[in-house]
Amino acid sequence: MRDIRIAAAQFENRNGDKAYNLQRIRELSKQAVEQGAEIVSFHECCIPAYTFVQPFSMDELSSLAESVPDGPSTQELMKISQEVGVPLLAGLLELDQGKVYNTYICVDGTELVARYRKLHAFVNSHISSGDEYVVFDVRGCRCGILICYDNNIIENVRMTTMLGADIIFMPHVTCCLPSVMPGRGLVDPELWHNRERDPVRLRQEFQGPKGKGWLMRWLPARAYDNGIYAIFTNPVGMDDQEVKPGLSMILDPYGEIIAECTKLGDDIAIALCTVDKISSSGGRRYLRARRPDLYGKLAEAPKEPPVTQPGWELKPSS
Repeated sequence: MRDIRIAAAQFENRNGDKAYNLQRIRELSKQAVEQGAEIVSFHECCIPAYTFVQPFSMDELSSLAESVPDGPSTQELMKISQEVGVPLLAGLLELDQGKVYNTYICVDGTELVARYRKLHAFVNSHISSGDEYVVFDVRGCRCGILICYDNNIIENVRMTTMLGADIIFMPHVTCCLPSVMPGRGLVDPELWHNRERDPVRLRQEFQGPKGKGWLMRWLPARAYDNGIYAIFTNPVGMDDQEVKPGLSMILDPYGEIIAECTKLGDDIAIALCTVDKISSSGGRRYLRARRPDLYGKLAEAPKEPPVTQPGWELKPSS
């Protein structure tokens, strides 16, 4: 790894409006590069949007999905990367051999640097899960990708680190969701629509247990325990019928937030990620202190069927 400035951008996406969403990616990427960013990342399925596909049939999903790298969205993302001169990371629905995947890609100019398929796919039962980790080199850095719920399974972050990643991009569509946990739940859309007149109440919702309060229970631990930079991205504003809080941020290998989005709207967080923190982090010491001879139980299949969807997002799909 080398010292590098990375941007985590957030924006309010529009359902199925790829042209609009790609234009926002273009505009925010330009702004990030003007502020010194050398890599710019966006949220899960930011190109087509995500939550609105819950009731889609397989035919509807397939019509929204595209091939990678030959599809129009990947090609447009490559054009944007050429325009701004830095690698870009963004999410879309990928169609491959009759299956649809929740996919996140990294492009650098005309090159497809990495393609990752979400390991724990849900929201729509017709979306297939990926079956491999992805670790790749870009601009002198060794990086990995884990999408949303993949990061809640602690073994995924550890495995990606052990495969060589110093930086893990963590695109999400999360927070402000129904939950049995105290203080969680949806945010009233009226608070979003009235945010300019009354920003305080919306900020309280975003910063409380529905939003940042929940993230802080686990996200810093993923960075700290593994000694990696965590690049967290998330949409802001209306995501179909739900409000998302953004909160895109960058955490260092000590689990500290070194840059975060604070606007109640589209925003960019940029941080200098330095190589010295990797080797000095506690997480890297913990990796060397492991006792694999004691961990056989970890490799056993669960006795109960795998949980493919987090309980707080269980919704029927056709």
